[in-house]
Amino acid sequence: MARPDDEEGIAVAPGHAPAKGYLPVPGSSSAGKTSADSQSEPKAGCLALNGVPRDSPAAASGALGSPQMQLASEEETQVRLLPTVPGEETPGAEGSPVPRTALSARRFVVLLIFSLYSLVNAFQWIQYSIISNVFEGFYGVSSLHIDWLSMVYMLTYVPLIFPATWLLDTRGLRLTAMLGSGLNCLGAWIKCGSVQQHLFWVTMLGQSLCSVAQVFILGLPSRIASVWFGPKEVSTACATAVLGNQLGAAVGFLLPPVLVPNTQNDTDLLAHNISTMFYGTSAVSTFLFILTVIAFKEKPDYPPSQAQAALQDSPPEEYSYKKSIRNLFKNIPFVLLLITYGIMTGAFYSVSTLLNQMILTYYEGEEVNAGRIGLTLVVAGMVGSILCGLWLDYTKTYKQTTLIVYILSFFGMVIFTFTLDLGHIIIVFVTGGVLGFFMTGYLPLGFEFAVEITYPESEGTSSGLLNAAAQIFGILFTLAQGKLTSEYSPMAGNIFLCVWMFVGIILTALIKSDLRRHNINTRITNGDIKAVPVDSPADQESKTVRMSKQSESAI
Repeated sequence: MARPDDEEGIAVAPGHAPAKGYLPVPGSSSAGKTSADSQSEPKAGCLALNGVPRDSPAAASGALGSPQMQLASEEETQVRLLPTVPGEETPGAEGSPVPRTALSARRFVVLLIFSLYSLVNAFQWIQYSIISNVFEGFYGVSSLHIDWLSMVYMLTYVPLIFPATWLLDTRGLRLTAMLGSGLNCLGAWIKCGSVQQHLFWVTMLGQSLCSVAQVFILGLPSRIASVWFGPKEVSTACATAVLGNQLGAAVGFLLPPVLVPNTQNDTDLLAHNISTMFYGTSAVSTFLFILTVIAFKEKPDYPPSQAQAALQDSPPEEYSYKKSIRNLFKNIPFVLLLITYGIMTGAFYSVSTLLNQMILTYYEGEEVNAGRIGLTLVVAGMVGSILCGLWLDYTKTYKQTTLIVYILSFFGMVIFTFTLDLGHIIIVFVTGGVLGFFMTGYLPLGFEFAVEITYPESEGTSSGLLNAAAQIFGILFTLAQGKLTSEYSPMAGNIFLCVWMFVGIILTALIKSDLRRHNINTRITNGDIKAVPVDSPADQESKTVRMSKQSESAI
């Protein structure tokens, strides 16, 4: 059941419609003070409808005497005319209504289903490495082989991210979600056939399919949040979607040491325990795939925000995936965010993969506590994610929050590094929790900041590129830290990560904050907006307001 989004409308004085040919926006004059007197001449704080030639007398007359309009930094942004009062519909040229903004109750179902199958995928990522010594003994392979069961998630993501984001942008959210859930289910069932000591290659095959499924999962949180949730809840929704993946890692740290204890002297019992874990995962994955097919919908009946309505109304033929990629790589703030996000998330992946080895170096026989420390790290991060999401929805201080969390993550990593070998495992629980709170809490911040500074480019594409950077850095950091840990000590590997995180702080400070999506939702376009009249009410047939650098000379 959809309800109008009261936050989306624009205030208009009671009893007065907006002036003909004008759309009131927050600007140099208050939209709430619009009156019948303002209809006689254009006022600041109004946008003109497209359809008037830039060099027409009507356009020129409205432009003369007005200061030049400050435009958005992107080369070309399109937005469509939206309802001027909450719950109302704006008629087109032939009386056809423009869709209103509204929130659908189904958004919570979509978010829940996605979070759950993302959880299972993350669980399968970490289920080997947290008991790496057990699987080394069972399959008779080296620690590097077990590390690759985690790193394959990072390896497959990089070459597949571009076809995956193309599929998301051209074929939609529902198909991408079904692919992610379905491949995750298939990979889990294949692993059920690998519970024999000579079948390591089968478990690697199943894990590889799960890693392909991840490509269709990691880029969806910001897309689901933008397509289904309103502007005052979008960051919290994104954080909740990321939360599912984090919770899966937490369960992956907790359950495998309990389900598969170290019984190397009883191979049959060990095989039975591994089989129990694999079949349980497969059953849950199958159930969630069925739910995805039944209940996961492409998009709500009405767009949840003005920014989303503008994108949904854009003609499909205007979208170019290649152009979108080029635009993103020309966006310097996004490129900086790409590197800093890769450093932070890659460091998290490396610590998660090697946590068991680090803990057992100083605390022999503490496999279960190693899993609990990992659980503490991720659960603290889940709390951090939700708090950061709520904070962003409340303040919209994207850069400031991102930079502060990055700095605190760095200090958390330094503290974790120099307290790991003190001989008191309770200290590792505390420092691991502090590290996880900030490091894992950073993940949704990166997604949402990227969407803001790259709007109107696809959320799936920007999120996919962020995740690709994370996988690349994750592989490099895991290999380097693993080498330093095995040849020197865990401290040497952790100091290596600290150096890179310090570099990330410097680069984050250089990112220019240009909140394009937020500006569209609040009807601000980087400066004072002046009025340009249209020829007649008939010109409402063209509802597109085109703001481009080429129009500067006409305004």
